[in-house]
Amino acid sequence: MPPALRKLALTGHVASSVGWLGSVAVFLVLAVVGLTGRDPQRVRGAYLAMETTGWFVIVPLAFASLLTGLVQSLGTTWGLFRHYWVLAKLALTVLATFFLLLHMQVADQVADVAARTSLSGSDLGGMRVQLVFDAAAAVVVLLTTTALSVCKPRGVTRYGWRMQQAQRANRAGGTAMDTAAPARR
Repeated sequence: MPPALRKLALTGHVASSVGWLGSVAVFLVLAVVGLTGRDPQRVRGAYLAMETTGWFVIVPLAFASLLTGLVQSLGTTWGLFRHYWVLAKLALTVLATFFLLLHMQVADQVADVAARTSLSGSDLGGMRVQLVFDAAAAVVVLLTTTALSVCKPRGVTRYGWRMQQAQRANRAGGTAMDTAAPARR
């Protein structure tokens, strides 16, 4: 990938990933306000804002982060299957996106009830607690993916090790095939 395109893709990935983390943090605050608030209008507003924020900010940012992360990994020397930290980020991002879509069903239900009635302290209590728990867990997962991006822990996969060996052989003047064990005849 040419350097200018790589930088553009990296900027898109960082922006979408940080945006996703920030919007989930706001979602968590709204979930806490909805759960603990005493003013019915504020509680109603929090749940309605959560639904809108979820579908029009968080979900698009999750998919943008996933897509730009794939572009980054496939278009750079990090690769998608070479390093464990990249695979861990991919797995966490895919799982977080999947659980986000499940989580949004709960947010939709709570927002629908909030739009029609005033929620009392016991109405949909389990779902409202789940919104707080899920958002807090998402913040932890997204902070973990951020830490993986910054720290880039050592450790290459078997595929990554083979690729490194092939690159070393190419730099030494041979090819990966030259360094392989001789074929049986």
